[in-house]
Amino acid sequence: MALLEALITTVTGAAAATVGVLVGGIVTRRGQDRQWSRDQQLVAYQELLSHYARFTMVIKRAHADRRGWDYDWAEWSAVLTRVSLIAPAEVAAEVDRFGQSVDRFLDRVARDVDPVRTPLGEEEFREAGAQVAQAQICLVNAMRRSLGGRQKALALWIGGSHAGPEIHGSL
Repeated sequence: MALLEALITTVTGAAAATVGVLVGGIVTRRGQDRQWSRDQQLVAYQELLSHYARFTMVIKRAHADRRGWDYDWAEWSAVLTRVSLIAPAEVAAEVDRFGQSVDRFLDRVARDVDPVRTPLGEEEFREAGAQVAQAQICLVNAMRRSLGGRQKALALWIGGSHAGPEIHGSL
């Protein structure tokens, strides 16, 4: 009888330890998957905002210096694709709205205007960027939420956009 009790206790202990290891492995794996996903999202978000800041500055300098400009739009398209692969639905929707605002911004400052012959002044450039600046704030806040941060939502744009301080009051 004592041998049977010892055997049952040993088997139960071994089974419990095995289940514990398996459950621990699953929980650890899920946590690692979530961390990997957040890391990938952060990289893609940084790329997107960096490209946006870069090409807006290229265009702004072209207007200020009355010179032509060029940008690698294939890379912009590629970064949009990379974000769409990893972003949650809420962020993807904001990326789409942001992209539409960027497109309208480009119509006003790049496609329909020659910075050599008819450059935009600082105020005109800011006005052209007001809508995209609002879209940028919404996008950044969606990105911050998707990363699980507990930071408060931003109420102002930081970098990239060329809207003036008047935009802060309209949020």
